[in-house]
Amino acid sequence: MSSPGQSGVTGAQSLVRSLESVGADVVFGIPGGAILPAYDPLLDSTAVRHVLVRHEQGAGHAAEGYAQATGKVGVCMATSGPGATNLVTPIADAYMDSVPIVAITGQVPSGAIGTDAFQEADICGITQPITKHNILVQTAEEIPQAIAEAFHLAGTGRPGPVLVDIPKDILQARTTFHWPPTIDLPGYRPTLHPHAKQVREAARLLTTAKRPVLYIGGGVLKARASTEFRVLAELTGVPVVTTLMARGAFPDSHRLHLGMPGMHGTVAAVTSLQKADLIVALGTRFDDRVTGKLDSFAPYATIVHADIDPAEISKNRTADVPIVGDAREVIAELVVAVQAEIDAGRVDPERLTDWWTQLDRTRKTYPLGWEEPADGALAPQRVIKRIGEIAGPDALYVAGVGQHQMWAAQFISYEKPYTWLNSGGLGTMGYAVPAAMGAKVGRPEATVWAIDGDGCFQMTNQELATCALEGIPIKVAIINNGNLGMVRQWQTLFYDKRYSNTDLKTHKHRVPDFVRLAEALGCVGLRCESADDIDSTIEKAMAVNDQPVVVDFTVGQDAMVWPMVPAGTSNDEILAARDVRPVWGPDDV
Repeated sequence: MSSPGQSGVTGAQSLVRSLESVGADVVFGIPGGAILPAYDPLLDSTAVRHVLVRHEQGAGHAAEGYAQATGKVGVCMATSGPGATNLVTPIADAYMDSVPIVAITGQVPSGAIGTDAFQEADICGITQPITKHNILVQTAEEIPQAIAEAFHLAGTGRPGPVLVDIPKDILQARTTFHWPPTIDLPGYRPTLHPHAKQVREAARLLTTAKRPVLYIGGGVLKARASTEFRVLAELTGVPVVTTLMARGAFPDSHRLHLGMPGMHGTVAAVTSLQKADLIVALGTRFDDRVTGKLDSFAPYATIVHADIDPAEISKNRTADVPIVGDAREVIAELVVAVQAEIDAGRVDPERLTDWWTQLDRTRKTYPLGWEEPADGALAPQRVIKRIGEIAGPDALYVAGVGQHQMWAAQFISYEKPYTWLNSGGLGTMGYAVPAAMGAKVGRPEATVWAIDGDGCFQMTNQELATCALEGIPIKVAIINNGNLGMVRQWQTLFYDKRYSNTDLKTHKHRVPDFVRLAEALGCVGLRCESADDIDSTIEKAMAVNDQPVVVDFTVGQDAMVWPMVPAGTSNDEILAARDVRPVWGPDDV
């Protein structure tokens, strides 16, 4: 749909009309001097909602949460200098996790660039390594094209963040608005359709291997390929592991699902990769948290690696069969090729029997679990598990970073895609509250729980004021162990229990008192300190739907995340629990 040129508009008006035309419906941001011209026409827009955050980092994470929950491009806006640099962390986070966001920043007037003007920062230079692309707009006439290209780049191919930096004088200049602009991006041609010969070879390997594993990453979710993947998994009968970023891409309850691999993955998932003779990796990148010590990872496995980003293939582990393409296209063609192998009678239906016997024994012997604290304190794992059971599989769960993140990945059952949001690659403390806010804006009908730690929560909890005033009723579970929990776990295991600067004193001194803080921020505040009260407290939180709710779950400080592969060691060194290393039988590989 095109519109005639509209003359006599400012660059700022052109920006807002461009956002409307590209389909943006919400912007998370904070005004300031350089971006202020854009905020005036934004006031008149009936199509674009602006959510006034309390910190630019919150705007960026909210845009991420919106994008991850909806599949659309999230938008955040900030002024020049410190406003723009406060977006660096969420931009880096989005880059690591392939989240499509567009960050729009004001810049000092064109003539002042390079003079160290007030609130000047070279945000394009700063973010060059952590954006898919960034643009310094040179003229007001370029604004529609810059916005159209930014949204196209952010949301296609391997998704990611794009930054558009606009000098103040260009926002104020007079221009003519034209839509749609011509998108001209020479060299940007993502390969969507895989090479047929490579797909056929992958299908041949998948139907002849004796110990195959389907290793699934967040790219399957980005490609909206969960349905197609389930068809492939069930057609082959091959075990499935889903990475931290892919939780929900395949139902946890499915008999083929071994769980999450990696540093805190299930013993069965980690073992399956180590003992596999074939790994078919789809939309994942063999990152260090999954592989452990790289040169000892999956020593027996032939590798099929499919990804839309050719730079990821053979970056960490050499691919024997590289496939470049969109995960949905790759999986759909794999289904056809596998079916052809079956129809040709080349598939032995009994070939996986011994493999499944070994894997079933492993997951039965080493299930996920926990020990109840001897002092009667709340077990954080139980709290998180009950939140998942009471809120159910349709709720969205957004985690901060640390122990609570791993427990949320382990003990909530993810049956549906796009119900798990977290900071995987960058590991950003403070992600949960603003990302949950963005997810709730994008999916207002859904129950959204932020599972946060007492450390993470104190980094971005000011966005609860935004939630309270903007009518965004998220629910926050603070897993309050009084410490920087994951750091304390490492100090316990590797630093002789020398707890240097990890005690946050939120237990002993209640500074802050999270219930009173929640109330001060316009939220309902609850506290739970007894196992007998877990269910009733969660149900109280679930009953409140017109305000944000914060629950302080005061848990024991000594709980640890198990299983664990210590950093820098081989996955063969996995510990099912402290001092408990899995023992393999004589028939195991």
